[in-house]
Amino acid sequence: MNVYGLIGFPLTHSFSKRYFTEKFEKEGIPNSTYELFEIREATALPSVISSQPQLRGLNVTIPHKEAVIPLLDELDPAAEKIGAVNVIKVTEGNKLKGYNSDYYGFRNSLLKFLGEANPAILKALILGTGGAAKAVIAALDNLAIPYKLVSRSGEAPILRYEELNASLLDEYRLIINTSPLGMYPKTDTCPAIPYEYLTEKHYLFDLVYNPEETLFMKKGAERGAKTKNGLEMLHLQAEKAWEIWNS
Repeated sequence: MNVYGLIGFPLTHSFSKRYFTEKFEKEGIPNSTYELFEIREATALPSVISSQPQLRGLNVTIPHKEAVIPLLDELDPAAEKIGAVNVIKVTEGNKLKGYNSDYYGFRNSLLKFLGEANPAILKALILGTGGAAKAVIAALDNLAIPYKLVSRSGEAPILRYEELNASLLDEYRLIINTSPLGMYPKTDTCPAIPYEYLTEKHYLFDLVYNPEETLFMKKGAERGAKTKNGLEMLHLQAEKAWEIWNS
């Protein structure tokens, strides 16, 4: 039996188990199972590895994407550059190698979202500074889209939410939420941006995928902004993870 799984905390929001279980059934992949390993601290990773001798790979979610790095034996160069890991491949002798498929998922999903819009004329605000933000930064760098980071306790050059104004939002028309604000079950929360300054020229991309339309997206849509959730990104990064585990 080949075991795959997810580490993070909490995991009540996770789609991964259902996604991979359905994939195994639909594609006739034998002797494979996907399990959830809810761990409060990344330092519990070795105990997960030792308790699962048939483990082949793990996904990593909030809040462990950065904290797992010191516990790995090797880093893929792209993950090392990004500074965050969301895929771990378990190789012979229980050696652990970290990868980042969030970058791949976000970049490809963003390009579909922007459609005919020229990325080169956009500037972005990245809401949140955690592990997911690092993959977003790498993708924006690759696409030559300038950006600023925004957080609740920002120190220059990071902006604080209260610094966002009409002038900034007129200049920065791609707004990406990498924070968990609005994620189920706390669906009544959203990043504290001045939504009244949004227009039909804005693009709001929320990495949250549950609920399908977050409050962040709803408030943007009410002002005419184009919106997209993180579900397609999640599918793309999941397939990339499967490719990594089986390469």
